[in-house]
Amino acid sequence: MRSILVSGTALLAAAALLFGLTACGAPATVPTPTETPVAAPVPVPVPVVTVAPVAGQVDTAYIANVTAYDAPEGVALAGFANPIASGAPLTFFVESEKDGWLRVRLPMRPNGSLGWIRSSEVTLQTLNYSLLVSTAEHSVTLLKDDVVVETFPAAVGTGDTPTPLGEFFLTELLAPTNGGYGPFAYGISAFSEVLNTFGGGPGQIGIHGTDDAASIGQSASHGCIRLHNDAITMLANLLPLGTPIRIE
Repeated sequence: MRSILVSGTALLAAAALLFGLTACGAPATVPTPTETPVAAPVPVPVPVVTVAPVAGQVDTAYIANVTAYDAPEGVALAGFANPIASGAPLTFFVESEKDGWLRVRLPMRPNGSLGWIRSSEVTLQTLNYSLLVSTAEHSVTLLKDDVVVETFPAAVGTGDTPTPLGEFFLTELLAPTNGGYGPFAYGISAFSEVLNTFGGGPGQIGIHGTDDAASIGQSASHGCIRLHNDAITMLANLLPLGTPIRIE
């Protein structure tokens, strides 16, 4: 498995954020995409998480923007700033390689978008961890080299605001300062398929801790994946950005 980092920026974003993630508990009335955004919390300094090293080689490149194309030397699909809005390094997951180009999963709508980027513009790193989310079983399974390491109980989206299914990857690691999200939150490359925006953000899906332990094992969120705080802390100290996550 290959992912790419476009910068050597610290993996833990000090942004308070989460106004960009769909996440959270399901209220009696599901908010619409036009809901008035909540104010973003004030960022506070947080310690950088030391991420366990992964097998493979790393080559580093430092560029401010990466353009994705529909084919090598083809038509531009989208441009991506580095670092991203939270301060995390721009990251993609590599599907295949061809003549100096990489076919990658793109962190954009629609879910499942793919594009080609130049390999000379990025840092390559081989990964040996992955995550499997079962919405039916309300669980998140950590795998190493396709062997199960541990399975955690989880909360997922409700029937009205389901967790999107598909192949995604971790895009950022945050230390939330607003309540409800536990000590850590990963943003992933998936977006809600029913909420175009939420809380002032683009409806991005996350995997995070929670202050509502009773919701674990339930379909209780607006699409995000909740874990017990000890579980998300374990993952935050283990998984680098770019780690693939399959949701089924």
